[in-house]
Amino acid sequence: MLSNREIAGAMTIKLSGGLPDYPDFEKDKRRAPSRGFKLTKAQAGIALRNALRYVPEELHAKLAPEFMEELKTYGRIYAYRYRPAGRIYGRPIDEYRGNCTEGKAFQVMIDNNLDFEVALYPYELVTYGETGSVCQNWLQYRLIKKYLEELTDEQTLVVMSGHPLGLFPSRPDAPRVIITNALMVGMFDNMDDWETAEEMGVANYGQMTAGGWMYIGPQGIVHGTFNTILNAGRKYLGVGQNEDLAGHTFVSSGLGGMSGAQPKAANIAGAVGIFAEVDAARIKTRHEQGWVNRVCEEIDDVFALAKEYLDKKESVTIAYHGNIVDLLESAVAQNFKIDLLSDQTSCHNVYDGGYCPVSLSFAERTELLKSDRDLFRRKADESLKRHFMAIKALTERGTYFFDYGNSFLKALFDAGVKEISKNGSDEKDGFIWPSYVEDIMGPMLFDYGYGPFRWV
Repeated sequence: MLSNREIAGAMTIKLSGGLPDYPDFEKDKRRAPSRGFKLTKAQAGIALRNALRYVPEELHAKLAPEFMEELKTYGRIYAYRYRPAGRIYGRPIDEYRGNCTEGKAFQVMIDNNLDFEVALYPYELVTYGETGSVCQNWLQYRLIKKYLEELTDEQTLVVMSGHPLGLFPSRPDAPRVIITNALMVGMFDNMDDWETAEEMGVANYGQMTAGGWMYIGPQGIVHGTFNTILNAGRKYLGVGQNEDLAGHTFVSSGLGGMSGAQPKAANIAGAVGIFAEVDAARIKTRHEQGWVNRVCEEIDDVFALAKEYLDKKESVTIAYHGNIVDLLESAVAQNFKIDLLSDQTSCHNVYDGGYCPVSLSFAERTELLKSDRDLFRRKADESLKRHFMAIKALTERGTYFFDYGNSFLKALFDAGVKEISKNGSDEKDGFIWPSYVEDIMGPMLFDYGYGPFRWV
């Protein structure tokens, strides 16, 4: 904990006066769905004060109605007016102002996280994982930048859930920035209170590398994904130590920030990869980047193309524009053989849009998130139960399924699938299907001193 004396000795910076022009937004860029407005009058007042504290008092009368409209419309105050116009991206370090290399480097990192070609929802400061944010709003973005421009190698910037607390005297060998995100404690450590805290502007969900400013996209995990599926093949499919996954299938879902690594990893491993994705924009991005080879709208076309390459024992990766549940249920019905199966939807955040129910299109999912959260939750639970039944049928035929660290098994349990629990009643003894860490990466790699493959 910082003492009052230390806090008083910190250097604080304010945003200068003047109201920036409202920037134009490009229509083809993904936008976050409304997070829903559920605050009490008192809580909404706190949210408004938390945003207005960053701007000179003479601007409050103008900005208060604007911020309140954002809060009611989007469930968050993003302070869109303060977003710099045009594309934000990580420029060469010498193009940034600053008093030390670290201060400039952090600015490169932040802007990379918000690049149109990187961020999931660039206008809402979300880098990946549906809600993984650099900071809460564009006021904080501008203020953090100002602090980093002033930072010296004898100071440390402390940031708490996107809010810069100040520059504190330190040493050249001390951290230049210390960041925490959304430390929920005690009775408030639950999703309902968390969502209220975020809406009030007192908490920021930083994921692992969004709020830490160090996201590097799917290339940061592609080698770990490659190792995971190749070792799964060696352990469960009889693939030799000098062989690849030629003639074998790897099926999963998601082509977003982290999950976008899956097709490239499947190519490197020599597999036939099939990846379901409901968002056409994500498929377009991965296809244009060369991270997925082919795109199919129909399941029959997916299976026909996959069989063609399986017979040739050549690798191909296929993006199926549709829901993973439809794909797996069709695989069961058509007796299509799946060797390796996983999931990389954002199941840590199922009810906030991280998982799209099979009964909804992507556009319908987005609209329902805004109009009826309770109905969305029920549809998500129904979809997860169907998802489970399809996987169960496939595993009984010999498919090896593994949880890839996205809380999928926990999501199934929370949706009411008690059968997923080893003891049939709670989570204390774990789940009937393994995670990649305990069953593949641990015995094959971590136990020999390799890894964690990305976090180091």
